[in-house]
Amino acid sequence: MRKIDKPLDLPEEVFRICISHIQNVDLKSRLELCEPAIIAASHEMETKAILSDLHSIATSENVSGLVTGKEMERVYTDRMAKKNSPGRPFYDRLISTPAHGRCPLCGQRIVSTLDHHLPKAFYPALAVAPLNLVPSCRDCNTIKINSIPRTAEQETLHPYFDNVNDDIWLKCYVVEESPASVIFYVDPPAYWADLLSKRVKHHFEILKLASLYGSHSADELSSIRYSLRKLLSSGGKESVFSFLQDAAASKAAGLPKNSWQTAFYVGLANNDWFCEGGFDS
Repeated sequence: MRKIDKPLDLPEEVFRICISHIQNVDLKSRLELCEPAIIAASHEMETKAILSDLHSIATSENVSGLVTGKEMERVYTDRMAKKNSPGRPFYDRLISTPAHGRCPLCGQRIVSTLDHHLPKAFYPALAVAPLNLVPSCRDCNTIKINSIPRTAEQETLHPYFDNVNDDIWLKCYVVEESPASVIFYVDPPAYWADLLSKRVKHHFEILKLASLYGSHSADELSSIRYSLRKLLSSGGKESVFSFLQDAAASKAAGLPKNSWQTAFYVGLANNDWFCEGGFDS
């Protein structure tokens, strides 16, 4: 998971722009009356996200008994996400936030949509709240589309509030069998709070990141096998080890600390069986 900057747009500003061109007088009037609830819901989310307390926010089928959940969903789909809609500039600004266009939830695939961190179907007051809209890839968005946290441990990481970029927690181990492969897993530092460790593990599991990273690493292993054979033949285990260590250092210098690439090369370099030719068994 990659931390990204919180959006600066105010929830009331986004909401007002999104509903500004509604022609239905009754609907627009009801929506305008909901503005205090929209603002309150966004403020509550911000406060509770900081405390890993999002699970305590009550679900709802409407906003203030005035606007249905379906009506709020259409404010998002028709008046924010839709091209040329009044709120589209906010959508475009949010979706372009991550560096290199990488999904902050998986850190790998390309951003293509906005994910409602708390699903709009159950939290309609947050349908167009900037703090609830996270740029993501289609796969991550689909996996967690209606996921509701019931406990603090079940809260997936929120890229605007949770920063786990400074410590190494992603690792992998080599499966010593033919063909050689690796398995990625979460190993948080001992000094982390227990809740944070559980949330990172939950995030990793629910988004199926072990499978995603494993698939990419299989391609990477195939691409370096020829070079590893030559190194083993000419310089033995130490040459293979040196190559893998250099690759790990290079990935660590150019990518986020918990990239699968860095974990991959560190895991390979630390395995004697692999360095002694296990990659070719």
